[in-house]
Amino acid sequence: MAEPQQAPSTVLPTERYLEELFFEAMVAFVRNAEAAGLDADVPTCPGWKVRDLVAHQGMVHRWAAASLRGDDVPEPEAFEREGLADPDPLEWLRDGAIELAQTLSDAPEDVRAPVFLKDAPAPRAFWARRQCHETTMHAVDALAAALGRLPTADEVWFGDELALDGIDELLVGFLQRGKSRLRADPAGTFVVVAGGRKWSLALSPDAPAVTTRFAEVGSGWSQWFLSGPAPAVYLQLWNRAAAPERPRGILPVGWRELSAISW
Repeated sequence: MAEPQQAPSTVLPTERYLEELFFEAMVAFVRNAEAAGLDADVPTCPGWKVRDLVAHQGMVHRWAAASLRGDDVPEPEAFEREGLADPDPLEWLRDGAIELAQTLSDAPEDVRAPVFLKDAPAPRAFWARRQCHETTMHAVDALAAALGRLPTADEVWFGDELALDGIDELLVGFLQRGKSRLRADPAGTFVVVAGGRKWSLALSPDAPAVTTRFAEVGSGWSQWFLSGPAPAVYLQLWNRAAAPERPRGILPVGWRELSAISW
């Protein structure tokens, strides 16, 4: 039987990422942070208050904008301290998001800037994509703080297209990096299916995952699998989904800890 055709990446137009970042994720972030209050716990980020979440996100926006401009980037902790000390942290967060959006809008298509994920698009698209998903997931954290629990896919604002791209960025971009901690002993295959797309991750004891995209879902046996509606799978893979949730499957042992992306 012929191997299913490999699929292209899911990268969206840069302008779409800007819309999702600024007009969807940031609106949801601020609305839910205000509803929760700055001193509320963040269930998806144990040990954090909403104030910490806001300072972290504002730091990342400023760091990304400086990286894209080619500035000398200050220590990230300096930005975080600034956010924690600001008398109006949410306004400080908005200011950083505006700076990032303006930097991305002004950057030429052929801008030279560092990127740090596998199979990354060109720098302008890379930073728009990365910050869109970064902000979306942290907006989900703010939603969790407002709810007092992890959210379900029915409670988030994004649809299939963005979710599929976020799944792709994690499975292809992050988990194939040398610094990824995701391993399996004995070796095996983890298959993810959502929105008519399929990703197959070859996991081993002593090397990063090797991820292949497929254009056809097909069938076949694997040690671990996850399938379901794209927004639910996106939340599950990023460890933000309430349980039980609609994706069905068996995740690799230690997924929550080993797949976690640390700053």
